[in-house]
Amino acid sequence: MPTELRDFLMLPYGELEELNLEAKKQRRDRVAPDKIQEARLKYLTDEKRIKAVTVMFSDLEGRLHMLDYDKKFLLKSADNLTFDGSSIRGFTPQRESDLRLALDWGAFYWGPADIFGAGKVLIFGEVLDRDGSPFSADIRGVLKQLSADQYAKHGYTLNAANEIEGFVFQGLDAEQRYHETGKFEYVNTGGYYHSLPGDPLRQFIDTVAEVQRAMGFENEKDHPEVAPSQFEINYSYGEVTAAADTIQLYKLICRQVATKLGMTASFLPKPVVGVNGNGMHTNVSVSDKNGKNLFWEKGAQENLSKFAFDFSDRILTHGNDICLLLNSSVNAYRRLDPHFEAPNQIKASAVDRGSMVRFPIGNERSSRVEVRSVAPDANPYMVMLSVFKTGLEGSISDIANLRQADRYLPDNIYDALTNFRNSEWTTKLLGADVKERYAELKQATADRCPRLLGTFVKAQEVQYHHEVYNQYIWNLF
Repeated sequence: MPTELRDFLMLPYGELEELNLEAKKQRRDRVAPDKIQEARLKYLTDEKRIKAVTVMFSDLEGRLHMLDYDKKFLLKSADNLTFDGSSIRGFTPQRESDLRLALDWGAFYWGPADIFGAGKVLIFGEVLDRDGSPFSADIRGVLKQLSADQYAKHGYTLNAANEIEGFVFQGLDAEQRYHETGKFEYVNTGGYYHSLPGDPLRQFIDTVAEVQRAMGFENEKDHPEVAPSQFEINYSYGEVTAAADTIQLYKLICRQVATKLGMTASFLPKPVVGVNGNGMHTNVSVSDKNGKNLFWEKGAQENLSKFAFDFSDRILTHGNDICLLLNSSVNAYRRLDPHFEAPNQIKASAVDRGSMVRFPIGNERSSRVEVRSVAPDANPYMVMLSVFKTGLEGSISDIANLRQADRYLPDNIYDALTNFRNSEWTTKLLGADVKERYAELKQATADRCPRLLGTFVKAQEVQYHHEVYNQYIWNLF
């Protein structure tokens, strides 16, 4: 069909940024959901150039799923959207497959047409059970409820920002083809902060940054990372559910841009041995209804309050319990190597980057706790749930000198699985049913990979990686 006959929504990046920042402000200001829904439905009705709405949700492992609803159909059926849950790993068995999708109208995004297609908008969905109740394996919904409960009970706003590292490799589908090639090829070998204008890595970073800016990320800085072809693009903090949504969008944008440039964006924690791996340092804080940062106390040790230290002590106490939730893949345990600034020690420090928890320099606004032992392939909603629920409600060990005790995270997924399964805390965190579903998924993946990691990346740890989606491979399970 001749393109001149189409009249689909294609907005300039500046206009997209204005729309997304306004939507972000409404979400941050906790505008009543019914008011936002009314406004969004009116917008979709009035804006004739929109043809479809892309609805996004995540499975138990954090893999992002997307489906497009025709706009006219969605306007008529927004309260009765269903899908087959048995096709989603970790959701429902075939005999009870139907699940529902509710639209989270506050989590509404305008995407650049050159990246997401013309005439589309994006929205996150909430997975519901057949009877309309929250679905227990939809960790986004569990996290959103935790955030709402903390605000209702204590006036707390849970804040998070993530520093997400990734690699860009030459060629399309480099991960899917790894079992054929046995290697990843760099697009740049410059290293930390070094990428000449116009080279492939800088072109990728610049394009991603432009898309993020248009989608209201409020960028802070971007740069090549320590390893060759590695990048990091930082953006502002947000309320915890919105922050986790942003992680999913960040990785989606990176993959889309890389594909358009004939490259592959990879968030494997350690795709190449001998160089630094990918982390997702997770910076968190809690503020009250007046916006006061409850982690800040001027003049105290590290200018942190007792509330902040108790928060970090609970994470240290349960460090081994939740390790599998923060490092969810076979490959992630390659990254927990102390020779490459990896945080494998269950301790807290203001300066030691080998510590699981770090206390960065901050002021009254930015004072925070940084959880460093998080891999970028972990389910972001699971990460946020683990960190905040543990930090707020977990127990504090009576181990002497807890913050500097000689304790270490596991160096393989099997030990992490054992710790996870034996932990009473993870049962409280997820519930017995979801905990077992998650453990079974991780066990199935681990059992298809070499038990010992060895000194080079094995094809199986890439091929069976939950982010390298291959329907044919998963159907062989």
